[in-house]
Amino acid sequence: MTDTTFDVRIWDVRVKTGRPRKDGKPGKKSYIVRWVVAGTVFPETYATSKQAESFRSKLVVAQSNGEAFRVVDGLPVSMARVQNDQPWFTFAQAYVDMKWRRAAAKSRSGNADALATATLALLAGRRGKPADAVLRRAMTGWAFNTVRRETDKPPAIEAAQAWLSTNTVTVSRLGDLTVLRGVLDQLALKMDGTAAAAKTVYRKRAVVFNALEYAVERDLLPANRLPEVKWTAPKRVRAIDTRVVVNTKQGPQLLAAVAAQKVMRVPRGASEPVIVERRSSGPRLVACFATMYYSALRPEEAVMLRDIDLKLPRKGWGQLLLSETAPSAGAAWTDTGERRDRRQLKQRAKGEVRPVPCPPPLTAMLQQHLEQYGVVDDGRLFRSLDGGDVAESTLARVWDKARKAALSAEEYRSPLARRPYDLRHACVSTWLAGGVQSPQVAAWAGHSVAVLHEVYAKVLAGLEEESLEKIAHILGLPSDDEDEDDGDDLDPE
Repeated sequence: MTDTTFDVRIWDVRVKTGRPRKDGKPGKKSYIVRWVVAGTVFPETYATSKQAESFRSKLVVAQSNGEAFRVVDGLPVSMARVQNDQPWFTFAQAYVDMKWRRAAAKSRSGNADALATATLALLAGRRGKPADAVLRRAMTGWAFNTVRRETDKPPAIEAAQAWLSTNTVTVSRLGDLTVLRGVLDQLALKMDGTAAAAKTVYRKRAVVFNALEYAVERDLLPANRLPEVKWTAPKRVRAIDTRVVVNTKQGPQLLAAVAAQKVMRVPRGASEPVIVERRSSGPRLVACFATMYYSALRPEEAVMLRDIDLKLPRKGWGQLLLSETAPSAGAAWTDTGERRDRRQLKQRAKGEVRPVPCPPPLTAMLQQHLEQYGVVDDGRLFRSLDGGDVAESTLARVWDKARKAALSAEEYRSPLARRPYDLRHACVSTWLAGGVQSPQVAAWAGHSVAVLHEVYAKVLAGLEEESLEKIAHILGLPSDDEDEDDGDDLDPE
């Protein structure tokens, strides 16, 4: 049997008189609305005729509008939603709980961040309102974290969470385009009121859109009207900034600067600093950065590289077989309580392997790393000084020192290789410049050809002239610097 039906008959209001009173006066009247849905009779009793007629008219209007009626309780879908309505804050927590089990740690954190931002636009009261920063901390730290929600929290956070539970609009209000516009405007701002990055806005909007879809699934909204809002989103630039890409001379120089890092300290009682190499993370991470530069690994893939992932000769070309990644999300969001969330490759099924070529310089660096530092118990090549996972902050700190040492002051201030991730951009750009076909480059890099063309559009555009020369050569056409006609007959002299 289906959940809804259009098989509906609505009868007139029926008046029922109770038993006469002992004093002889007539019994109390009641007014009954009766209607039939898919063969089942549903009655509703009211104390006054006005109440009964009002309810009956709602049923009639719903039927006239072609609205479906629910078989379970006989109510039109719209009236059932009103009865099921709930505060946005309550619904947002239910949405988080629904997504939690199957979501990656970074997705959990991103969901909480987006919902917290949206909630600030859906507050229903101002009396006793805590500061926005406190409300946001209460949501991202506890309320929108399934496993931390019921744990001990500071009194200010406890109070903020209690205030939120009674001071957000109901979910049904999100069927109003004006309310939705306010949510989108809030997503476009940072906490300080300045404009948020376009990428951040798109990510948060996607979470809110998905939450509204869940509200429709829960029968709390008749439809997701977010796409109807005529709202101009900030322009999102997917193509890389070519200024971040290092050339084939700068790349090795930066890696050499990582390898050369030492820690300077002044022992107690001494007047001169002493070089202490064993306390520097740089030398043991040079091969990690090299995998990004020579094989286009993402940083979260590089830190998970294991000895069983290597197919290396003593020298020459080898191969890396990638199957795991470990993005940094924070201990509060992972199932293990570790900062990094170990999982399958991005947009790949668990256990799927992505083979990547390992050029001779990287082969040499990996062989040297294995000889000098070995691996930990689970086979990982790269780890912190205490043997744990390499932190994002460690990669950033080591890389910043390398940029200062290897680049000029002007280059250091520029976007050139500002992030370790930019080494991956340099590698993909090198593959494209070397004439490797787009499908092969996309397969090695671990994304689609469409994404490759979008992200590296400027790099590809820079190769157009060279490509045209190759086509001209195949067709036997003269090059631009060849003069087909000496032009003597055009010389006015």
